[in-house]
Amino acid sequence: MTETKTSTATVEQASGRSFGVQGGSGLVTERGRTTIADGVVAKIAGMAAREIDGVHDFGTGTARAFGAIRGAFGGEDGVTRGMAVEVGERQAAVDIHLIVEYGVAIPDLAQAVRGHVIRAVERMCGLEVTEVNIAVDDVHLPRQEGAQQPAEGEPRVQ
Repeated sequence: MTETKTSTATVEQASGRSFGVQGGSGLVTERGRTTIADGVVAKIAGMAAREIDGVHDFGTGTARAFGAIRGAFGGEDGVTRGMAVEVGERQAAVDIHLIVEYGVAIPDLAQAVRGHVIRAVERMCGLEVTEVNIAVDDVHLPRQEGAQQPAEGEPRVQ
């Protein structure tokens, strides 16, 4: 059996230990090895971050624009948009670009997202999450009800 170096995590596990234990315990037994790709960790982190109230969307303006174009042609929903992940043999680091809802306390939101992502990745992958860096790139403003632009040719005032 040959082994190819890719951007995946290879984590070790002593025989008889359970899966998903925190702290970098792994998935290598005397019967074989399990590797976890960066994309898997990115999807888990993306789904976990979406579960937090106050998160509107992910990604920088450019990433959102490309996502909209991809979506128009039937592309994926973009669960990993705004996620950058580095996975090592026992550890993972996550960078998240957020768009937050107006009125949400950003430090509290960042703490909630960080904690939820760490718990999800450590539980599902058995990797120790060393850091979750959060960049708030935009604030989603609520639309005002009834504040519509007048149609062309209609007077703006009465």
